Amino acid sequence: MVKPTALRFATYYGAFYLMFGAFLPYFPRWLDGRGLSPEWIGWILAAGMIGRTLVSPIGARWADRAVRHRDPILAFAIGSVIVFALHLPVSTPWVLLVLSFAAGALVFGQIPVTDAFAIRAARDHAFEFGPVRAFGSVLFIVANFSAGALIDRLGTESVLAWMIIAGGLMALAAAWLPPGHRPAGHIPDPDEWKRLGRLLLGPLGLALGASALIQSGHAFYYVVSANAWSAQGISGAMVGALWAFAVAFEIAFLWLSGRGWLGRLSPAALMMIGGLASLLRWGATALSPPLWALFPLQALHALTFAATYVGFLRFTAQDMPDDQTALAQGLNSAISGGVLLAAMSTLSGYAFAQFGIGGFAFMMLPGLVGLVAAIQLHRVSSLPRRDNID
Repeated sequence: MVKPTALRFATYYGAFYLMFGAFLPYFPRWLDGRGLSPEWIGWILAAGMIGRTLVSPIGARWADRAVRHRDPILAFAIGSVIVFALHLPVSTPWVLLVLSFAAGALVFGQIPVTDAFAIRAARDHAFEFGPVRAFGSVLFIVANFSAGALIDRLGTESVLAWMIIAGGLMALAAAWLPPGHRPAGHIPDPDEWKRLGRLLLGPLGLALGASALIQSGHAFYYVVSANAWSAQGISGAMVGALWAFAVAFEIAFLWLSGRGWLGRLSPAALMMIGGLASLLRWGATALSPPLWALFPLQALHALTFAATYVGFLRFTAQDMPDDQTALAQGLNSAISGGVLLAAMSTLSGYAFAQFGIGGFAFMMLPGLVGLVAAIQLHRVSSLPRRDNID
């Protein structure tokens, strides 16, 4: 029997990823349909990542200190729908740059806050986080297939309509989340920033580096894969199938992540696996393989994304104080999906213009450096350590 609290989070994750499953892969197609160049598309998407960088830590700090943890999520969800609607009449690049900044801040700002809230709720109400989060990935697949088919039938403008409607469902689901009242006796620690600084100089800094670098390697995939594969003659529906295949393996990993030997893997081990898989995935995809070969390469999303994602979540749950869990998630989102992903997104626009599908090879570099950081985290985590940080 599904617990009521788990059902509320699953509903929100489902609605969010129903929107996100169209926004992430097909928003570049919508920009392309509005007549923008690959370079402008890269800059516009990078602006969204910069918005994520600035707002995610602010939203996370708000969530850690809010009387109700639901409030930041609901505010961001409503704001997202408004910003999506403002895209309707716009084709001017610099205006889209500003709107993308706002959309990135509001959409991506929900992820770390919700993850931290859901982890706390899973612990307090004794339900598994993995299957709840996996339900969101199921709806991501639905959006991939459906939005891709709509593009083939109705054109790229259908993507924006999907985002607005799904965004409205997301806002309703956010309003249905449990309030998440902060404990009445909670008193903020005046030295929390000093404590955070010490953590950043140690394992937290390594964990952030590993997660951020490996995740930023997805930039070329997020920004131009739909356009690149379409240019090779792959239909919109089949592009959606490729994305859906990747997310299907992500779902399986998330569902099983808390069980058996996967549940016993350390955060560093999970991120090391993600780094190794990124070298294989991006290096092989850059060789412009045939369609049939793209499917097994897409299956590596279970490792490049999901293993890295779970690795950092596990790190925050095991190694971070409760009152800084959302902030740690916010910093990870700001760095991995903000600073680094913005830089990689900008590079991806130029790399695609110059090298086509071969631009995937550039994504091996952050994967390699992230792997080194994960290895170092494993070494540090293996050392004897004090239970408390004073």
